[in-house]
Amino acid sequence: MTEVLAWEDYLTIVLYFAVVLAVGLWSTFTQNRGTTLGYFLAGRNMLWFPVGASVYSSNVGAIMFVGLAGTAAASGIAVTIYEWHAVFIIISLGWIFVPVYIASGSFTIPEYLKMRFGGKRIRVLTSVMLLVQYITRNISGEIYCGVVFMQLILGWNIYISVCAILTVVAIYTVIGGLRAVIFTDTLQTFVMIAGAITVSIISMIKVGGLEALEAKYMHAATNYTLANQSFYACGMPREDSFHIFRHPVTGDIPWTGSTFGLTVLALFVWCQDQLIVQRCLAAKNITHAKGGTLFAASLKFLSLPMFVLPGMVSRVLFTDEVACASPEHCESVCQSSTGCTNTAYPLLILRILPIGMRGLMLAALMAGMMSTLTSVFNSSSSIITLDLWTQFRKHASQSELMIVGRVTVFAMIIISILWLPILQAQQGGVLWFYLAAIVAYLAVPWCVAFILGLFWKRLTEPAAFYGMAVGLIVGISRMGMDLVATPPTCGSGEPDMRLDLSSKVDFLHFTIINTIICTIVMVIISLFTRARSEKQLRRLTWWTRHDIDDPELSDDETEPEDDNSPKDRHLEIETGLEPIELSVASRCTHAFYDWICGVNSNKSDGPSAEERTAIRARMTSIKESPRAKCLLNVGACVLMTAITFLFGYFA
Repeated sequence: MTEVLAWEDYLTIVLYFAVVLAVGLWSTFTQNRGTTLGYFLAGRNMLWFPVGASVYSSNVGAIMFVGLAGTAAASGIAVTIYEWHAVFIIISLGWIFVPVYIASGSFTIPEYLKMRFGGKRIRVLTSVMLLVQYITRNISGEIYCGVVFMQLILGWNIYISVCAILTVVAIYTVIGGLRAVIFTDTLQTFVMIAGAITVSIISMIKVGGLEALEAKYMHAATNYTLANQSFYACGMPREDSFHIFRHPVTGDIPWTGSTFGLTVLALFVWCQDQLIVQRCLAAKNITHAKGGTLFAASLKFLSLPMFVLPGMVSRVLFTDEVACASPEHCESVCQSSTGCTNTAYPLLILRILPIGMRGLMLAALMAGMMSTLTSVFNSSSSIITLDLWTQFRKHASQSELMIVGRVTVFAMIIISILWLPILQAQQGGVLWFYLAAIVAYLAVPWCVAFILGLFWKRLTEPAAFYGMAVGLIVGISRMGMDLVATPPTCGSGEPDMRLDLSSKVDFLHFTIINTIICTIVMVIISLFTRARSEKQLRRLTWWTRHDIDDPELSDDETEPEDDNSPKDRHLEIETGLEPIELSVASRCTHAFYDWICGVNSNKSDGPSAEERTAIRARMTSIKESPRAKCLLNVGACVLMTAITFLFGYFA
């Protein structure tokens, strides 16, 4: 299936990568990258527009082009509910969660949990869970999607393709920090949207419009599938292909699961995952954070025309490849016996777009992948550096933290590449469901702890920890079942060897079950353990977010009162001293080292205690002007009303 591009397409791709790299490197000269505040949160000085663009592009990525479009090709428009449902949750991020995160003064999600519950074990457990999820879902998923395109275009080996993809990404992510990521995300958001809308328009013209798509899609199956529908029933389009809400038992996306279970998963992905929250924490103030989430939520309306409909069109236009049902046929088409629906969008780009436009659209898809990868790398680096490394090196210097943050990016890349063969074997031809299932298995206990901890002051540290542990054991058990026994391949005639809990309980329904288990465990243990005092909960819950004083730390949580305590370390502002007299070569060497590692070899002491207090007060303020607050509330109501109408229309 290797497709050949013209030299104009390659030139477009090269020019695009050059522009992205230039923007990323340019941003490294316009910020202070020598402190954790500057490197991991872009100095908390970003405006709503780049914040919203980065939130959106961090979630979209190449997974949407490959996974979302591929799922639409396989089963119809129901997968749109994942995107439209997110509108409500993204608005909740800006209006409910971010105010508490900002008021607490935390930099990372594990840090917030440590402040809310006390102790260290929840912070460490959360850090490890997030990193495992990034490896098994975000990074490996994005890399896999990029590889699908590279193999179609060039026929390259999977690992050669991975190395080519990661080279540009790693350069400006490691050097530039969050500011470089947000600036490049903003550029790539425009490229992605423009390219995807162009493909959508051309594809709909090719198929003859929406009515023609509805008629043709229901018969888009290979000749051998149509001739033997009883044996290849799984290769036929679903009867409910054009309905969003599907049967709770026989539906591939049951309405009960998409209504209740998906809400739990979405709350974690959008409101509690460091990947997304970090962009909002980089906002200049709470008003810009809300504006950013509103902008990101509005872009989610475009998912149906940008990804879902083109995926379905691809099945109509390239039925033999995309809708293959025979394992042998699929293996010959895309080197995967489980199905080739993941190639739906790539084939659409390579076969219907004119020369030059193909290169631009491929660049747009690579932009989506790069934006997500850079965001994940930066968030992973933040967690490892600020939540894990500081547990062992309490007095680590700024220079040490900056170097550790950069080195961990490369470690995450290597581990993610090693996970790729497992992902290829388990995604079953429908990548989207694999990626969503990973969240269902690993993240549910943390979502429950967040919600209870945010709104119920009585939740205790032992209850949260043991509730998380129980929920994680339940989730990993289900994950193990799915890894050990995979569903039979379409058209193979093999019996389904999975346990009933794996084959008959949809992962969205499993999410509901695990949520109930975790809630019961946490509530019961909380009633038998000692809750934290009101002073310890200042600015850490929804009800105490407006408290003036900082939370009071218990004896085991206090840090030595010196200039390198973690709370003050985030607020350091490094100022230059007169440089030591060095040779020209030595000065150049030192300057290059400082730029690469984000450190300052010639620095003075940080700000005074009074300056730190003033900086912290600005960083933790959640005050809003009445006018801006009113405008944002109206915008949120308009978006929620519009998306509710669409749900009703396509139900």
